[in-house]
Amino acid sequence: MGTRSRLLGAFTALGAAPLKYQRTGNNLFRPLWTRIDAGQKAHYSDGTRTNSSTVALAYDLFDGTLPDPPLVFLHGLFGSKSNFQSIAKVLVKKTGRKVLTLDARNHGSSPHSADITYETMSADVHRLLEQLHIQRCILIGHSMGGKTAMAVALQWPDLVAGLVSVDIAPSTTTAPISNFKTFISTMKSVHVEANIPRSTARRLAEEQLSVVVKNPTVRQFLLTNLVEIDGEYTWRIDLESISKNLPHIMGFPEFHSSYSGPTLFLGGSESRYLSSEDYPEIERLFPEADIQYIEDAGHWVHSDQPPLFITAICNFLLSL
Repeated sequence: MGTRSRLLGAFTALGAAPLKYQRTGNNLFRPLWTRIDAGQKAHYSDGTRTNSSTVALAYDLFDGTLPDPPLVFLHGLFGSKSNFQSIAKVLVKKTGRKVLTLDARNHGSSPHSADITYETMSADVHRLLEQLHIQRCILIGHSMGGKTAMAVALQWPDLVAGLVSVDIAPSTTTAPISNFKTFISTMKSVHVEANIPRSTARRLAEEQLSVVVKNPTVRQFLLTNLVEIDGEYTWRIDLESISKNLPHIMGFPEFHSSYSGPTLFLGGSESRYLSSEDYPEIERLFPEADIQYIEDAGHWVHSDQPPLFITAICNFLLSL
């Protein structure tokens, strides 16, 4: 089903029906990955700032048994690969596929860079997939990660066996629906004394965030970035570079090519990040796209409704 059949439809409610999985495809890896325990860090980068065109992304590999194209998860702004850890473990069990979760540049354990655009972030992903000898994959990206995944598919379509964009469209994200600028300024203003217990540091940081960030779930999400280095508490994400590059992050590059592979745009019914105004551009760039919404989910669809999110991913894989 393409986008045209979906444009005039109502929201699609995704039920949690029992899933069946069937093996498809051939071995698309050249050398096989080394098996590691789920959650074990396969690659680590020390966060060193760089101005090179690509950076070596940190990633976790959750090893599956089937040779089908692996699932590659790309997180959103202020996130990290740990956002998808529990979902990755479930999907390995349900599908048998390998699952890879990445830290984008300036996030998690990946290096920091003064340059944050979808051109550079998609090139980072392409570089890592080449290094891991992955010839085909399923890209699943949330928000900023969704735009990165779209940019990869539009530039290297042969690499992408399927694409899932979670609650984001290939268009500029407008200020009225985004609080990211406010989050950055609030996080910059947080001050926590050195050499105090981590639990105390988190409590003090949350108290300062709560003045502006009223949603406790969002505060806890932002606090995942608070780290202690030699007794000093700081944010592991590069707030300065993110702030300077926010217009790029909120925007999306202009593409004149399209990706004709299987594509799912999966939005939250309570979110405004994916609306009917985006459908024409989605159809232009992704002519085979389906658009679905998960009920009672906001922008962080995978956190708000994990079982329904997993069901949607599994159903998409079965449709390939």
